[in-house]
Amino acid sequence: MKTRIGMRRWAAALLAAPLVALIAAAIPGSASAEGDGGHNEQRDHWGVITRNTIGSPVADLRNGPFGTFGVVGPASRPPYGQGSLGIEVADNSTTLTPHSEKIDFGNEVDFYGKLVSGLTQVGFHVFQTDENISYGGAGNMPNIRFEIDPNLAALPTTTYSTLVWLPAPAPVTNRWSGYLDATTSGTWFLTGAAGTATGCNLTTPCTFTAVKAALNADGGDPATIYTAAVGKGRDFMWIGAIDGLRINNTIYDFEVSGVRQRPAA
Repeated sequence: MKTRIGMRRWAAALLAAPLVALIAAAIPGSASAEGDGGHNEQRDHWGVITRNTIGSPVADLRNGPFGTFGVVGPASRPPYGQGSLGIEVADNSTTLTPHSEKIDFGNEVDFYGKLVSGLTQVGFHVFQTDENISYGGAGNMPNIRFEIDPNLAALPTTTYSTLVWLPAPAPVTNRWSGYLDATTSGTWFLTGAAGTATGCNLTTPCTFTAVKAALNADGGDPATIYTAAVGKGRDFMWIGAIDGLRINNTIYDFEVSGVRQRPAA
């Protein structure tokens, strides 16, 4: 009797195995369907860029924020879906100099090799608070950052810089802003030697048009992108949220379940 039961179980397992394989192959994102652990079909390459993170900051795909209390209408909810990217950084929490934290939430895959000159639309919506202004002034805002190869003929050995957007103060607080267009508001700068060479550095930031022109002015190869990210630091404490990041014709909608791509209207 034990032998018969064992044989039946073995036969049942053989019959079930193809069925399991078929089900797995039909499920999007399954290892069996893609053969490489899901990497070929993975569309959401967004996450914390660990090498650009300092301290113990938070970048959390979350629901809301819905508020602040008493705020109603469109400004009381994220502009897309139900969620957003919540960001929390502290100003005096590390033993480094400066003591502040830094976080980048970005994509190290999908923008690699694209031309900086091809950036035509950039911006996001922000949830700014009065508390954040009390920590660092009206300009205490999160950033958009592109790690790039500046490809400046005058600096042939300089293959890295970060192109950073410094937003203007948010037009509203304690609620969601409208779309903040990084191509027409705020200023941009380049880090390191590229910033010095182009004149678009943190001390003398440039407009979006001017920084792109400065990268192309010396006749070197076109500047190319390594990564794209949103983040904060290293400067003042900031606790808020971002949603609806736009890069060219795509809007990146931050949701608890991941980052969804939407076509820009």
